[in-house]
Amino acid sequence: MNTEKIVALVSGANRGLGRRFAAELVARGAKVYAGARRPETVDLPGVVPVQLDITDPESVRRAAEFAGDVNVVINNAGVSTPAGLLDGALEDVRLEMETHYFGTLNVIRAFTPIIESNGGGGILNVLSVLSWLHPASSGAYSAAKAAAWAMTDAAREELAPKGIHVTALHVGYMDTDMVSYIPADQKLDPGVAATLALDGLFAGAPEVLADDLTRNVKAQLSAPR
Repeated sequence: MNTEKIVALVSGANRGLGRRFAAELVARGAKVYAGARRPETVDLPGVVPVQLDITDPESVRRAAEFAGDVNVVINNAGVSTPAGLLDGALEDVRLEMETHYFGTLNVIRAFTPIIESNGGGGILNVLSVLSWLHPASSGAYSAAKAAAWAMTDAAREELAPKGIHVTALHVGYMDTDMVSYIPADQKLDPGVAATLALDGLFAGAPEVLADDLTRNVKAQLSAPR
């Protein structure tokens, strides 16, 4: 895709990986809309804060109306609950799916006509190694990320004729608040993940596998179980 004039929307841009995406895009000369449920929490210089709750279709509609010059969308917003599929709170299981699957789809549907009208561009969906690895302890999260992976692949095919490329970022543990309980030496710097993902998006890669854990899990998908 043409990277000469990037206008990007990053969801969940007020902290963690989303903030790193926004910072890296600014460093590359892009105009960046920093989406957050509470835009007053966005403290990164050089971005345009925008209220965005991806689980609220009306919030997504308003963000798309406000950011009408976008040609790149980074679907980063997410949640993580400890819900198991059998004994976890059903509202937590629903929240995972509403966020990672339906919320991401809300954004794609709202911004597709905008990106197309602006001459085409790209969409990056932040997925996970748990798109493929499904431990019972992360049943709700894994199921939602697996659904998002399938949606990402289908959207890539559907959007290609519109001049919109779709890339998936798969990554394991990153040094963010979401997994603060994991030792630091087992986590990837989110700045590294953001750089790799943007490089892959702009190069037209279908997937970016950001760490050794993710690459190893993907390589074993066809192995006998």
